[in-house]
Amino acid sequence: MKFGIIGAGPIGSIISKKLVKSGHAVKIADARGIERLEGKELAGTAVPVEDAINNIDVLIISLPTKALPSIRNIIDQVAEEVIIVDTSNYYPFRDGKIEEIENGMVESVWVSNQLDKPIIKAFNNLLAYTLENEGTSEDSSGRIAMTAAGDNLSQKQVIMGVVNELGFDAVDSGSLSDSWRQQPGTPAYCTELTKDELTKALKKANKEKAPILRDKVMERFEELFAEKKAFSHKDIVNINREIYNS
Repeated sequence: MKFGIIGAGPIGSIISKKLVKSGHAVKIADARGIERLEGKELAGTAVPVEDAINNIDVLIISLPTKALPSIRNIIDQVAEEVIIVDTSNYYPFRDGKIEEIENGMVESVWVSNQLDKPIIKAFNNLLAYTLENEGTSEDSSGRIAMTAAGDNLSQKQVIMGVVNELGFDAVDSGSLSDSWRQQPGTPAYCTELTKDELTKALKKANKEKAPILRDKVMERFEELFAEKKAFSHKDIVNINREIYNS
């Protein structure tokens, strides 16, 4: 398959590396200009953002939520048959408060509205370390699972196949309106669950509590930083599990 990726941060870069390793053709771009990619270790072909959307099957957008409206003019030119994947997560401390989301609009519904395109929500509920290092073969026991939400079932199935190929079980988490169940603050978010565990976690999610728990986790990390306490990737996962399941 042919992929375009807009966003060369940790998630976009890791996805590109894994896709190239699996034999796919990948173009990767920085929305702010190709010069931003100079000196970066990247898999695939670095291109201007205008080229990342051409002659592809799937476009993966891996940008902070606040940056997504800025690429609307580029996304307007994406061919109708291209599957668009959103990996973003809304964090007010980074993105600023977005009123529609603060008032209850599902993050990826807001993204879809900003881009005026249907999207699939995926690659957002695993930490970058997990995505890069914890993928395993399909027959592995205890294989970590990843969610995919969206309104187009055939497109969603394609992305679930890609998830499986990159080393993770895929769980259909429902429509785009259901994708709040995999957002920050929910038991499904960055907690490294198996397929069965993730399916149960999605059902357990509480939409009203999610923003409160999201902020509580960030406060916990701020405390650890302030105390200069070392913590590992596993510590992060355990903190997420403890608070998001409370």
